[in-house]
Amino acid sequence: MDIKRSGSQPSAKGPADWFTGSVRVDPLFAVTNPARAAGASVTFEPGARTAWHTHRLGQTLIVTPSCGRVQREGDPVEEIRAGDVVSFASGERHWHGASLTTAMTHIAIQEQLHGKVVDWMEHVTHTQYHG
Repeated sequence: MDIKRSGSQPSAKGPADWFTGSVRVDPLFAVTNPARAAGASVTFEPGARTAWHTHRLGQTLIVTPSCGRVQREGDPVEEIRAGDVVSFASGERHWHGASLTTAMTHIAIQEQLHGKVVDWMEHVTHTQYHG
């Protein structure tokens, strides 16, 4: 058994290469062999978002009390709210972030494959974000 006490793991600023705007990443659990899953709580300030990206084994987002936006390539931008669970398939190109006016926090869970959990791509444009 391993208990990660609240506040025992430092928060990190979301890197500008992967995010637009102000983003904070709070680790929850890391990959521990033989398991492959890792999780983090990610908070996006209004207008902040990820770059386009994919996950080799998919990703699940659990939206906490807030409102945000999400899009998979080829589909319209969708609004997401507290309690929503968003699942992306393996290799599905997508982005997610806050709404225009409110911050958004979600729990992100993804699995590692060959030492990697995400493949980052270009930033989401202003036009793409606004849908």
